[in-house]
Amino acid sequence: MPPRPAPRDLRASDTDRERVVTMLSAALADGRLTHHEYSERISAALTARTLGDLSGLTSDLASAADQPVRLDGVRMVTGLLRMEARSGRWVVPPVLTCTAVCGEVVLDVTAAVLQARHTVLYAYAFGGRVRLVVPDGVEVVVDGTTLVGRYRGATARTVPTAPDIPVIEVHAFCVAGEVLVKTPPRPRKWLKRARPSHPRLCSRFLLL
Repeated sequence: MPPRPAPRDLRASDTDRERVVTMLSAALADGRLTHHEYSERISAALTARTLGDLSGLTSDLASAADQPVRLDGVRMVTGLLRMEARSGRWVVPPVLTCTAVCGEVVLDVTAAVLQARHTVLYAYAFGGRVRLVVPDGVEVVVDGTTLVGRYRGATARTVPTAPDIPVIEVHAFCVAGEVLVKTPPRPRKWLKRARPSHPRLCSRFLLL
């Protein structure tokens, strides 16, 4: 099996480039970049091939949490008496551990890059909450152990075997806590309008 590429070596998409260009334009507008710096960085952004090529263009313009492309490579996220979140364009490692202790951990992968088709998440909630937000098309399998706690929101009971279906397998351990999976709302099935029981009678009244 070939080695898995590092996050910075993953190919950049047009969306990744647009995110960086947006931040560069904002930095030019408020004076953080000169026109010369902006011109150089825009050129580099538009020709960037990997996420690593993009990440260095905005590293001095925002904190790590606000970067348009996050490549911190963190495999453990902890919310201790506070909320800790991962959102936006970030690379999700194949194995990730998150722990919420009287706090909350939010993992939003709707715009993230899943480094592997099968991602394993170990979620520990001690008097807190772990919330996983997934986009449409990603299956989530949840199992675990609870003690005055709960886990819910799975989209499948077993890991799909189809190679083209991304899946996140969550192993939860909850003690007076909660592991919650949030998926996109399903389209509502509107009920067909009921037909009048006496169509001739209705037509008669319409003609009067």
